[in-house]
Amino acid sequence: MCQLNRTDKKEKMIHKFENGFYLISKEIISEKKDVNQWAEIESDDMFQKGNYEGGFDATEMEFCFRVFIDDIEYWFQLPLESIEKVYSRQLDEVDIRLADL
Repeated sequence: MCQLNRTDKKEKMIHKFENGFYLISKEIISEKKDVNQWAEIESDDMFQKGNYEGGFDATEMEFCFRVFIDDIEYWFQLPLESIEKVYSRQLDEVDIRLADL
């Protein structure tokens, strides 16, 4: 699902997190796992709240999510450190790109 090419010039936009993603960040932080522990339980659909679905990708070593906006699927990924910033409300937006279908 995830593997974003950071140099990909496909349609990208900024997405401001909705409440569902703040709830996901709280759930992730409450687990108190490091990236290696997350890699052991890799899952692309571990978290599902609101318009968000995703999980940890051991290849990317980041959390990968899809978000649906106006019935269009977009993807984004964040390292654990950024999830901590979302949880503490230091980060409230992310670059997203159109999903590869």
